[in-house]
Amino acid sequence: MRIAALLLIAGLLILPATHAQPLPYQSPHKTEGAVTCASSLCHGAIKTWQDSNILQNEYITWSRLDKHARAYNVLLNEESKRIVTNLGLKEPAHQAKICLDCHAHNVPAGRHGEKFSINDNITCESCHGPAERWIRSHVGPDATHASNIADGMYPTDDATARAKLCLSCHFGNKDKLVTHRIMGAGHPRMSFELSSFTEMAPKHFVIDRDYGERKRVWDAVKVWAIGQALMVGETMDWLNDDKRGRDGLFPELVLFDCHACHRPMAENRLQAKTPLGMSATPGLVRLNDSNMLMLRVIARAIDPALGERVGARTVALHRAIAGDGDAKQAATELKSASTEVARRVQTLNVDAKLMQTIALGLADEGTNGVYRDYAAAEQAAMALASIGQFMIQQGALKSGAAFNAQWKRLNETLRYDEKFKPQEFMARMSELRAVLAPR
Repeated sequence: MRIAALLLIAGLLILPATHAQPLPYQSPHKTEGAVTCASSLCHGAIKTWQDSNILQNEYITWSRLDKHARAYNVLLNEESKRIVTNLGLKEPAHQAKICLDCHAHNVPAGRHGEKFSINDNITCESCHGPAERWIRSHVGPDATHASNIADGMYPTDDATARAKLCLSCHFGNKDKLVTHRIMGAGHPRMSFELSSFTEMAPKHFVIDRDYGERKRVWDAVKVWAIGQALMVGETMDWLNDDKRGRDGLFPELVLFDCHACHRPMAENRLQAKTPLGMSATPGLVRLNDSNMLMLRVIARAIDPALGERVGARTVALHRAIAGDGDAKQAATELKSASTEVARRVQTLNVDAKLMQTIALGLADEGTNGVYRDYAAAEQAAMALASIGQFMIQQGALKSGAAFNAQWKRLNETLRYDEKFKPQEFMARMSELRAVLAPR
């Protein structure tokens, strides 16, 4: 035990991780269907129960307020029909695997329970795991969260597990990805940040003392940081995969900055230097490094040397993509750095000083023009929203009202991606920086 404790302090002991559990759509267990959770005696109560440690109205919250409850229905609209036509698919959207994989709980027929229905949308079991083995046992008097996980429930209370789950659709993984072809056919641009989207989703739980006794409680800064690290890691896996990283003769263009190409040809946006200090290359399609820039800020706050390593690996990747170096090696090394950041974040103590260091790091880079492209500016703004709100909750900001007002002004510069003006964003970021900590 003494040796284990020393190894844990040194960061060398790798403990068993619940996030190694397969994602819900990968589980070998059967999906029982949303209706199995809908009884008023289960999770379908109109009002919350007074003497229960859970609300019991989770199904009602999901079905009435959560956009996931309408994800399949989107496949029936005219826009989806147009996308399918543009892609040349043989099946309609509501039958095409490429669409169902993210707009429904699309599992093989052999894993369908008696009440399974594909048009249930993104259901309870899409996130909490197929219920075949835990649907009955989880209501037993001896049931615990740990026993539910052992029976196949997915550990959404684990920040890394939650990140992998959400990112599998909102960002992509080895099984599914909104490619450049899909976006070219009319699918909206994917824009996601784990902590912000978690906060925006309608809550069907209350994080109180009882919750903390049963499950893990993660703060918004950790959730944001882990999400960024995993997004970088997944991008590196795409780049290193010859099947996913290429689309015929071209690289998979969804990995690159949309606005590097989608702008008037007469418009000159060339900068003498890129945000990372590299010489800009005319005509080169720029890699979307927005999550890498976020990762650099996180790493710097944890350990300046690690931050420099992330920055150097990102520069090396950009250079390799431009033809100066081995892109696969550069991607592998950056993936390694992102994994280290994620590991260290999990055991991090997020205090007021660290929150302010990260927030000021984002604000300073934004003020200094590091986030000149829309994707990076968008990620920085969402990051500051999550961190700022957590700082307000923790009493780490003098004026929450002033922060919120300035953040809204910052966010206004991002309303239309095609009209994004870097100089305006920099000015608003400078104003927000003054609220975080006057110089």
